[in-house]
Amino acid sequence: MDARPAAVIGGPGQVLTDDEVVGFIGDSLSSAGLAGRSVCVIVPDATRSCPLPLLLKAVHQALDGQVSKLTILVALGTHAEMSPDELRVHLGGEYAGVLNHEWWKPDTFAGLGTISADRVGEISGEMLRDEVPVKLNRAVVEHDVALVVGPVFPHEVVGFSGGNKYFFPGVAGQEVIDFSHWLGALITSASIIGTPGITPVRALIDEAAALIPAEKLALSVVAQSGTEALHAVAFGDTVSSWRAAAEISARTHVRYLDHPVQRVVSLMPTKYQDIWTAAKGFYKVEPIVADGGEVILHAPHVTQLAAMHPEIEEIGYHCRDYFLGQWERFRDLHWGVLAHSTHLRGSGTWDPATGEHLRVHVTLATGISPDVVRRANLTPLDPADVDLAAYE
Repeated sequence: MDARPAAVIGGPGQVLTDDEVVGFIGDSLSSAGLAGRSVCVIVPDATRSCPLPLLLKAVHQALDGQVSKLTILVALGTHAEMSPDELRVHLGGEYAGVLNHEWWKPDTFAGLGTISADRVGEISGEMLRDEVPVKLNRAVVEHDVALVVGPVFPHEVVGFSGGNKYFFPGVAGQEVIDFSHWLGALITSASIIGTPGITPVRALIDEAAALIPAEKLALSVVAQSGTEALHAVAFGDTVSSWRAAAEISARTHVRYLDHPVQRVVSLMPTKYQDIWTAAKGFYKVEPIVADGGEVILHAPHVTQLAAMHPEIEEIGYHCRDYFLGQWERFRDLHWGVLAHSTHLRGSGTWDPATGEHLRVHVTLATGISPDVVRRANLTPLDPADVDLAAYE
């Protein structure tokens, strides 16, 4: 893997000024040897929080006219395509060479090779043993340098987001997406979220990223929760930059409680347009909820479970053991959808005699039809019946 050491500005408890951020990005990129080379900048979609307009403006100022080609690729994963107007707002202006990751089109991808079944078994501790084809958006492959620009947060599948995760699943083919997410589901969201260092899912992602021919660099940022400010920026290769930012995120974004709580109401912002994305309001708090407790996702603006994955309405939301105990029934479905199901339903058990036993109740206070919510194995609640003041 690349060995470029990370340079860091900021840290836990610090708040950087815009001038400090712009100056650091300009200095970092000007000394990175990018002149005359083609650069693909990979950025998050609108479901990720960071001052992207500021970051992208600084990157563009540093690279425009210096590199031979500059492309901006939006890492949708399997989220919905962003419209030109949405991109303009999200990126902070008009830029040439902006691409959505068109994951729904087969010709989007270039094959990079495979991860062998033996290697998968080694990485996963024998939880899985299958060969994994590795496909990536060809825009990354067709540039000399891939520059990731985005935030690092605690994450329900990989431990901490960012780094090579912007390639896999950000601009990856379905095979790696399904495989990595199901591996995370086998470990369980509650066990892996906020886990520092190289988790099995991170190791799988790094293994896939090693097949990318482009030089891989990253501007990994640690955002202040609820604001557009930054605590820190790290620049280096996609491993060292991510590691430096993840260490700061672990000291910034993780809060420890003295005892579990009985109920949490998660207030979901409007940037999350369906439960597929708004489910983060459960992932982030499941570990602190007492056995038999409840998480209420309060999102009156949400009217559907999953815009791009309607099959979740038929599958419903269930714990990991529900699927493993009936694997022949579910194994041919998209493992990424099964993983999402387990991530929102949380820990539990299943057996054929007594059925499913779930640790935490999950309630949706949304605009989704109550019948749809019940069929999906969740509890509906009218948002108007939630007294938010009682939880302040």
